[in-house]
Formats: sequence, structure tokens, C-alpha cells
Amino acid sequence: MKIICVGRNYAAHARELGNEVPEEPVIFMKPKSALLRPHLPFYYPEFTNELHYECELVMRVSKNGRYINRRYASQYFDAITLGIDFTARDIQNELKKKGLPWEKAKAFDNSAIIGKWRPLSDFENTKNINFGLYKNDELVQHGNSAKMIHSFESILAHVSKYFTVNIGDLIFTGTPEGVGEVLPGDVLEGILEDESVFQLTVE
Repeated sequence: MKIICVGRNYAAHARELGNEVPEEPVIFMKPKSALLRPHLPFYYPEFTNELHYECELVMRVSKNGRYINRRYASQYFDAITLGIDFTARDIQNELKKKGLPWEKAKAFDNSAIIGKWRPLSDFENTKNINFGLYKNDELVQHGNSAKMIHSFESILAHVSKYFTVNIGDLIFTGTPEGVGEVLPGDVLEGILEDESVFQLTVE
């Protein structure tokens, strides 16, 4: 199982971090060990002083494929949920200044959170999916798939040019604006359309 992530897929988020809006998907990966297992606590990592949440739509690959044509890409995923791509922002900023890869800031153990899966058939239009993240009962991020620069199908087609996608792979599709810091004791809740799909306390 691979965890494939897309960066800067919402123009407003790219701008809030001072990044250029990319012409093609920005791809990075997390190892399997980054996935927080169900019912396990999430502990604030000891190596960072600035941990940020990034809430985003996640798709589940349901069919093996390579060089997938965008026209048929919808046949290669069967469910959507919300996830958090936790980011050690202080570490990422230091690594970026030096022109170094930033896996240490993004791919550490338990840095990927996923919620309850909802089948694709639940969504009337994948280009109009609303989602939000609440921190301590306050809405801090709100997104809609219509604002994604690259759609689910475009992302899957692009990724499959470089990596074979396999059943069970997870693809994080990018976060909207509103990312911010979390501290121990904060409670995060992800809402997909009208359903709560995860709730997480930072320990």
C-alpha cells in the first residue's frame, strides 16, 4: 500500500504559503508507517515545535493500473474520505530553504490520518464535494472539490505515468486554504458533506 500525496492543488492554499500555483500536480509520498491505525492515539511529535493540520479529500484506489487514460480514471477508485496530512512546518521551512527534500516534515510515523470511507456512489457529482475541518468546534478549513486545480481523474492519470497504482493505495488530493497549527489537547473533526468521518485528539 502506497500513500501518494498532492501538494498545492488549491490556488488559495498555494498563495497562503507563498508558493507558486503549479501547472501540473506536485507529487510526494508517505510510507505505509505514516498511516495512523484506527483507534490508536495521535501524539504530538517531539521533533517539531510547529505542527500544522492539512485536511483534504482522499481517494482509495480499487484497480491496478499504469498509464491510465484520464477518460477512464474514474474506474480506478471506488471510495472517498477525508484525511489529514500533518506537517512539521518548522522543519519543512528549514529544509526548503536549503533546497532539500522534506520527507522528514511530511512522512513521519502517524502523519497521515484517514476517516471513514464513503463509496463513490454516495456522491452525485465528484466535482462538487463539500468538506470541512473543525478545531475545537470552530470551522478552520472549508473546501469544495470544484476548486481543485487538478481533478481526481487528472491526478490519477498523472500519477500513473510514473507509478503503478495498486488496489488499496491512498491518494491525498491536496488541502484548501486555512491550514494552521495544532497543540496538545486540540480536537480535530473532519466533515465530509454532512457526515463526521473522523475525530482526533492531539495527545
